[in-house]
Amino acid sequence: MYPHERIAVFIDGSNLYAAARALNLDIDYRRLRAHFAAQGRLVRAFYYTAIMEDTEYSPLRPLVDWLDYNGYMMVTKPTKRFTDAQGREKIKGNMDIELAIDAMEMAEHLDHIVIFSGDGDFRSLVEAVQRKGVRVTVVSTIRTQPSMIADELRRQADVFLDLEELREHICREGPPRPRREPGERYPRRDEDDGDDEGPLDPADIL
Repeated sequence: MYPHERIAVFIDGSNLYAAARALNLDIDYRRLRAHFAAQGRLVRAFYYTAIMEDTEYSPLRPLVDWLDYNGYMMVTKPTKRFTDAQGREKIKGNMDIELAIDAMEMAEHLDHIVIFSGDGDFRSLVEAVQRKGVRVTVVSTIRTQPSMIADELRRQADVFLDLEELREHICREGPPRPRREPGERYPRRDEDDGDDEGPLDPADIL
Protein backbone atom coordinates (compact mmCIF):
# COMPACT_ATOMS: atom_id res chain seq x y z
CA MET A 1 0.00 0.00 0.00
CA TYR A 2 1.06 3.59 -0.61
CA PRO A 3 0.86 6.38 1.99
CA HIS A 4 -1.31 8.58 -0.24
CA GLU A 5 -3.92 5.89 -0.94
CA ARG A 6 -7.50 6.22 0.28
CA ILE A 7 -8.23 2.84 1.87
CA ALA A 8 -11.37 1.07 3.05
CA VAL A 9 -11.49 -2.24 4.90
CA PHE A 10 -14.40 -4.63 4.44
CA ILE A 11 -14.58 -7.50 6.96
CA ASP A 12 -16.76 -10.53 6.34
CA GLY A 13 -17.18 -11.30 10.05
CA SER A 14 -18.05 -14.99 9.95
CA ASN A 15 -15.41 -15.74 7.31
CA LEU A 16 -12.67 -13.96 9.25
CA TYR A 17 -13.76 -15.68 12.46
CA ALA A 18 -13.47 -19.11 10.82
CA ALA A 19 -10.04 -18.37 9.37
CA ALA A 20 -8.73 -16.88 12.62
CA ARG A 21 -9.98 -19.84 14.62
CA ALA A 22 -8.32 -22.27 12.20
CA LEU A 23 -4.99 -20.45 12.70
CA ASN A 24 -5.58 -19.94 16.44
CA LEU A 25 -5.32 -16.17 16.05
CA ASP A 26 -6.69 -13.95 18.80
CA ILE A 27 -7.61 -10.85 16.81
CA ASP A 28 -7.45 -7.42 18.42
CA TYR A 29 -9.74 -5.25 16.31
CA ARG A 30 -8.27 -2.06 17.71
CA ARG A 31 -4.83 -3.09 16.44
CA LEU A 32 -6.29 -4.29 13.13
CA ARG A 33 -7.84 -0.90 12.40
CA ALA A 34 -4.73 0.96 13.54
CA HIS A 35 -2.53 -1.17 11.29
CA PHE A 36 -4.41 -0.24 8.13
CA ALA A 37 -4.80 3.38 9.22
CA ALA A 38 -1.00 3.51 9.31
CA GLN A 39 -0.72 2.21 5.73
CA GLY A 40 -2.50 5.15 4.11
CA ARG A 41 -5.62 7.28 4.54
CA LEU A 42 -8.21 4.95 6.07
CA VAL A 43 -11.61 6.23 4.93
CA ARG A 44 -13.83 3.51 6.42
CA ALA A 45 -13.62 0.14 8.17
CA PHE A 46 -16.75 -1.97 7.74
CA TYR A 47 -17.68 -5.10 9.68
CA TYR A 48 -20.48 -7.40 8.46
CA THR A 49 -22.21 -10.02 10.58
CA ALA A 50 -25.59 -11.64 11.09
CA ILE A 51 -26.95 -11.79 14.63
CA MET A 52 -29.23 -14.36 16.22
CA GLU A 53 -31.98 -12.21 17.74
CA ASP A 54 -34.30 -15.00 18.85
CA THR A 55 -32.11 -15.94 21.81
CA GLU A 56 -32.04 -14.44 25.29
CA TYR A 57 -28.42 -13.36 24.92
CA SER A 58 -26.47 -12.93 21.69
CA PRO A 59 -22.75 -13.60 22.21
CA LEU A 60 -22.06 -11.31 19.25
CA ARG A 61 -23.69 -8.27 20.81
CA PRO A 62 -20.71 -7.18 22.99
CA LEU A 63 -18.39 -7.35 19.98
CA VAL A 64 -20.84 -5.48 17.76
CA ASP A 65 -21.27 -2.74 20.37
CA TRP A 66 -17.52 -2.46 20.94
CA LEU A 67 -16.75 -2.17 17.24
CA ASP A 68 -19.53 0.39 16.78
CA TYR A 69 -17.95 2.64 19.41
CA ASN A 70 -14.38 2.13 18.19
CA GLY A 71 -14.26 3.29 14.62
CA TYR A 72 -16.04 0.54 12.67
CA MET A 73 -19.12 0.91 10.51
CA MET A 74 -21.33 -1.99 11.57
CA VAL A 75 -23.62 -3.72 9.08
CA THR A 76 -25.82 -6.36 10.70
CA LYS A 77 -29.02 -8.25 10.06
CA PRO A 78 -30.91 -10.97 11.93
CA THR A 79 -30.29 -14.60 11.04
CA LYS A 80 -33.12 -16.73 9.69
CA ARG A 81 -33.79 -20.35 10.57
CA PHE A 82 -34.99 -22.85 7.97
CA THR A 83 -35.15 -26.60 7.44
CA ASP A 84 -33.31 -28.14 4.49
CA ALA A 85 -34.46 -31.03 2.29
CA GLN A 86 -32.97 -33.55 4.75
CA GLY A 87 -34.94 -32.08 7.63
CA ARG A 88 -31.92 -30.44 9.26
CA GLU A 89 -32.32 -27.02 10.82
CA LYS A 90 -30.01 -24.42 9.29
CA ILE A 91 -29.24 -20.80 10.05
CA LYS A 92 -29.08 -18.32 7.17
CA GLY A 93 -27.15 -15.09 7.64
CA ASN A 94 -25.15 -14.36 4.48
CA MET A 95 -23.85 -10.77 4.24
CA ASP A 96 -22.29 -10.96 0.76
CA ILE A 97 -24.81 -8.65 -0.93
CA GLU A 98 -24.47 -5.96 1.71
CA LEU A 99 -20.69 -6.00 1.48
CA ALA A 100 -20.71 -5.94 -2.31
CA ILE A 101 -23.13 -3.00 -2.53
CA ASP A 102 -21.13 -0.94 -0.04
CA ALA A 103 -17.86 -1.66 -1.82
CA MET A 104 -19.30 -0.66 -5.21
CA GLU A 105 -20.76 2.55 -3.81
CA MET A 106 -17.51 3.46 -2.05
CA ALA A 107 -15.22 2.56 -4.97
CA GLU A 108 -15.22 6.00 -6.59
CA HIS A 109 -13.93 7.52 -3.34
CA LEU A 110 -11.14 4.97 -2.84
CA ASP A 111 -7.79 3.92 -4.23
CA HIS A 112 -7.46 0.60 -2.39
CA ILE A 113 -9.98 -1.85 -0.95
CA VAL A 114 -9.05 -4.53 1.58
CA ILE A 115 -11.47 -7.46 1.84
CA PHE A 116 -11.18 -9.88 4.73
CA SER A 117 -12.77 -12.97 3.20
CA GLY A 118 -11.89 -16.05 1.20
CA ASP A 119 -15.36 -16.44 -0.32
CA GLY A 120 -15.13 -17.07 -4.05
CA ASP A 121 -18.43 -15.23 -4.58
CA PHE A 122 -16.49 -11.98 -4.19
CA ARG A 123 -14.43 -12.57 -7.34
CA SER A 124 -16.93 -10.65 -9.50
CA LEU A 125 -16.95 -7.79 -7.00
CA VAL A 126 -13.16 -7.58 -7.07
CA GLU A 127 -13.16 -7.55 -10.86
CA ALA A 128 -15.82 -4.81 -10.95
CA VAL A 129 -14.01 -2.41 -8.61
CA GLN A 130 -10.73 -3.07 -10.41
CA ARG A 131 -12.39 -1.81 -13.60
CA LYS A 132 -13.01 1.43 -11.70
CA GLY A 133 -9.28 1.76 -11.09
CA VAL A 134 -9.30 0.52 -7.49
CA ARG A 135 -6.62 -1.88 -6.27
CA VAL A 136 -7.82 -4.81 -4.17
CA THR A 137 -6.09 -6.74 -1.40
CA VAL A 138 -7.77 -9.92 -0.21
CA VAL A 139 -6.94 -11.22 3.26
CA SER A 140 -7.51 -14.89 4.11
CA THR A 141 -5.25 -17.91 4.50
CA ILE A 142 -3.75 -20.80 2.57
CA ARG A 143 -2.09 -22.20 5.72
CA THR A 144 -5.01 -24.53 6.48
CA GLN A 145 -6.13 -27.84 5.00
CA PRO A 146 -8.07 -27.19 2.88
CA SER A 147 -7.18 -23.60 2.04
CA MET A 148 -9.76 -21.08 3.24
CA ILE A 149 -9.56 -18.85 0.17
CA ALA A 150 -11.11 -19.74 -3.16
CA ASP A 151 -8.47 -19.99 -5.87
CA GLU A 152 -10.44 -17.76 -8.26
CA LEU A 153 -10.61 -14.97 -5.67
CA ARG A 154 -6.91 -15.21 -4.92
CA ARG A 155 -6.05 -15.01 -8.61
CA GLN A 156 -8.32 -12.02 -9.22
CA ALA A 157 -6.99 -9.90 -6.35
CA ASP A 158 -4.13 -7.48 -6.95
CA VAL A 159 -2.58 -8.64 -3.68
CA PHE A 160 -3.26 -11.71 -1.56
CA LEU A 161 -2.28 -11.31 2.08
CA ASP A 162 -2.21 -14.33 4.36
CA LEU A 163 -3.66 -13.78 7.84
CA GLU A 164 -0.62 -15.50 9.31
CA GLU A 165 1.58 -12.71 7.92
CA LEU A 166 -0.51 -10.17 9.87
CA ARG A 167 -0.30 -12.01 13.18
CA GLU A 168 2.16 -9.61 14.81
CA HIS A 169 0.15 -6.57 13.67
CA ILE A 170 -3.47 -7.50 14.41
CA CYS A 171 -3.40 -10.05 17.24
CA ARG A 172 -3.41 -9.56 20.98
CA GLU A 173 -0.02 -9.31 22.55
CA GLY A 174 0.91 -11.99 25.06
CA PRO A 175 0.29 -15.77 25.09
CA PRO A 176 -2.51 -17.01 22.83
CA ARG A 177 -5.76 -18.10 24.39
CA PRO A 178 -6.64 -21.81 24.37
CA ARG A 179 -8.30 -22.91 21.17
CA ARG A 180 -12.01 -23.44 21.62
CA GLU A 181 -14.05 -26.05 19.85
CA PRO A 182 -17.35 -25.52 17.97
CA GLY A 183 -20.31 -25.58 20.32
CA GLU A 184 -18.23 -24.86 23.41
CA ARG A 185 -19.72 -22.23 25.69
CA TYR A 186 -17.84 -18.96 25.89
CA PRO A 187 -17.83 -16.76 28.97
CA ARG A 188 -19.56 -13.45 28.58
CA ARG A 189 -17.03 -10.71 27.90
CA ASP A 190 -16.79 -7.16 29.06
CA GLU A 191 -18.17 -4.85 26.40
CA ASP A 192 -14.91 -2.90 26.16
CA ASP A 193 -13.28 -5.69 24.23
CA GLY A 194 -12.42 -6.28 20.59
CA ASP A 195 -12.31 -10.04 20.94
CA ASP A 196 -13.38 -12.67 18.45
CA GLU A 197 -17.00 -13.46 17.76
CA GLY A 198 -17.89 -16.12 20.33
CA PRO A 199 -19.81 -19.38 20.22
CA LEU A 200 -21.77 -18.89 17.02
CA ASP A 201 -20.04 -21.34 14.71
CA PRO A 202 -19.80 -19.77 11.21
CA ALA A 203 -20.05 -23.25 9.73
CA ASP A 204 -23.70 -23.21 10.84
CA ILE A 205 -24.48 -19.99 8.95
CA LEU A 206 -25.16 -20.14 5.24
